[in-house]
Amino acid sequence: MTAPVPVAPPATFAFLVHPRADVAADMARVWRPLGLVPEGVWRSALRHLPLPTLPLAGVHRRMPGSAGSGDVNDSPLGHVLVVPVGARQLLCEDRRWVIGKIEQAVDHAVELGASVVGLGALTAPVTAGGRLLRERPGVTFTTGNAFTAHLTVEALRRLLPAAPGGHVAVVGATGSVGSCVVRMLADEPLGTEVTLIAREPKRLAALAQEVTATLTRNGETLTVRTARTMDAVRRADLVVILTSAADALLRSEHLKPGAVVLDDTQPRNTDPTLATHRPDVLVVDGGVAAVPGIDVRGDIGLPRGLAYACLCETMLMALEGQRAHAVGTADVAHARRMRDAARRHSDLGFTLAEPALSFGRPVPWPTAAPVLLGRVG
Repeated sequence: MTAPVPVAPPATFAFLVHPRADVAADMARVWRPLGLVPEGVWRSALRHLPLPTLPLAGVHRRMPGSAGSGDVNDSPLGHVLVVPVGARQLLCEDRRWVIGKIEQAVDHAVELGASVVGLGALTAPVTAGGRLLRERPGVTFTTGNAFTAHLTVEALRRLLPAAPGGHVAVVGATGSVGSCVVRMLADEPLGTEVTLIAREPKRLAALAQEVTATLTRNGETLTVRTARTMDAVRRADLVVILTSAADALLRSEHLKPGAVVLDDTQPRNTDPTLATHRPDVLVVDGGVAAVPGIDVRGDIGLPRGLAYACLCETMLMALEGQRAHAVGTADVAHARRMRDAARRHSDLGFTLAEPALSFGRPVPWPTAAPVLLGRVG
């Protein structure tokens, strides 16, 4: 009788996050009393004290047929770790110090047995998409941006019925996620017009030229425009924001009546007052996937059964045993590989969150103009 071949457990992963705009609130997710520390004290402590990498959550596979929160596999798939550096510090402090703190977190991830390390939120752009991190034998890095781009395109297609004018604006079009989204939309266009918004003129012009060439080759008639300021957003019916800023860039004065917004940023770049000051506008939180087969033991800022797309890509690469880095700018080929991997692991989820979230609160995916949905928030 042939002995059964042992099934190797999936590679363990670690996903790096950091405190966002409200440092105290995010540190309270690690341990509630930390939320009592004043914001100013936190900013100083994060910069001047040798704070270690902090555990935020363990990620486990839910057993088939389980219902209660305890009915999960106690062998973790991976870990979510907090890099003790605030969002503004990541963008503004000395780059060597910032990267040093992220390197420490990667070292901690390796100590936990991680073979795949995901760079969440701003840890990706400040390390040039992971390219500035030193190589470690047996460790694969990913920004998570490819699966984020895939889910963003899926969400835009779901939101298009609420934007009957069909004018789509992509803010942060030349970034890692943004350029991948734009290239995917060139292959399978939606709407009637797209405006690409970014600050760097040469990269913006080159991307627009590439997209126009793809559309022409495919016989599509989508109009492509470019802009370098947020003023251009005012003409758009559907806006997706994909920047790497620490502050709210998209405010009430930037949006036309009845506009639909997909905010795919962490920390978020939409003004929270939109939820109450602009009841005609629908703001949907982007990059969120349903993962009913995964149990996240910890507070990552999402309802149970949901996870950010960048975290999902890290999980998928570990489950697939992928050993090629996914660093730098996300590319369409990897986005499609992650889409296919998600389908292979559909028992765990990895689909667009249903219902959608708006500033963290559930809202239905729209089938008509957002004014029909009433006030959000």
